[in-house]
Amino acid sequence: MYPRFRGRHRLHRFEDTGLEKCVGCSLCAAACPADCIRVVSAENTPENRISAGERYAAVYEINMSRCIFCGYCEVACPFDAITMGHDYELSDYRRGDLIFTKEMLLAEPLERTPLRAEGE
Repeated sequence: MYPRFRGRHRLHRFEDTGLEKCVGCSLCAAACPADCIRVVSAENTPENRISAGERYAAVYEINMSRCIFCGYCEVACPFDAITMGHDYELSDYRRGDLIFTKEMLLAEPLERTPLRAEGE
């Protein structure tokens, strides 16, 4: 795997507070040439704080069947809320299963068992 390989998208949280880094600004959706990102923002309340900003992404979806893995969403994000990892096994049997929701993007990637042991 090359170090600059762009694979599965991932949303991040702040490690110390647990709040989401995404503030729902939709800059990633505006930068996407394939128009595969959908962001619907909502207002934070003092009782229910989701992100560090005034708003948060109530809905964040990426249609992986349309994504061209260009990385523009990652570059456009001023808060480093979305990054592209090295997970490349993204196939599925139905198109609807290729729409990644916010909960799926916030989850940790699956640990894969290596095919070979180190040193082989």
